[in-house]
Amino acid sequence: MTDSADSPSFRLACVPGATPAKWVRIWGERYPEVPLTLLQVTAAEASDVLRAGEADAGIVRLPVDRTTFSAIPLYEETTVAVVPKDHLVTAAEEITLADLAEETVLHPKDDVFGWDRPPGEPAFERPETTADAIDLVAAGIGVLLTPQSLARLHHRRDLTYRPVADAPRSTVALSWPEEATTDLVDDFIGVVRGRTANSTRGRAKPEQPKQKPTAKKAPVRKTAASGGKKPARKTASPKPRRRK
Repeated sequence: MTDSADSPSFRLACVPGATPAKWVRIWGERYPEVPLTLLQVTAAEASDVLRAGEADAGIVRLPVDRTTFSAIPLYEETTVAVVPKDHLVTAAEEITLADLAEETVLHPKDDVFGWDRPPGEPAFERPETTADAIDLVAAGIGVLLTPQSLARLHHRRDLTYRPVADAPRSTVALSWPEEATTDLVDDFIGVVRGRTANSTRGRAKPEQPKQKPTAKKAPVRKTAASGGKKPARKTASPKPRRRK
């Protein structure tokens, strides 16, 4: 592994909707001498930022280029349909893709699911971003399928969402360039994998200095001069006299 001692901090790129707060808190408690810097990037920018060395690792959405990047899946997100509050599907707690078959389903250019064509009827044109798609939902143009974290990120009072049971899900992962697996990256892997602070996995244990054996002191014999009593001398017991 290479060393990142020349880096002033650990730089973590995060795509919209990612929730690294727990791991950032643990890092701050465990490595207070190495500040962690969060870099907000779009899903499209994440790979370029990591490849250019502008971040040490990133919380991204799969898939990533496995010929360049290592990745550890962290969690899957529920997919939801974002709709106006008065939409018919809001009558149910959960819906299916079939419930959207006759709906105009918006397909933003930063879509995270990677499908060629989402379910439902296609819109006249694709919005540039998820935020733009949310505005179109509010205008009554269509509905949007997106990870729940993005629905919360772009929350509007006039909109709501419902989980879609059979929709594809987005997987959030920790990713970094495979050839740049630094000690700090390995430390952060330990944080997200739940290693304890005393774990030495990924680092060599420091050699402990060998201690020289100490010579055992001979026991001190107490004498009269030192205030001790001399041991009593054993005397031979008299032999019994034989009777004639």
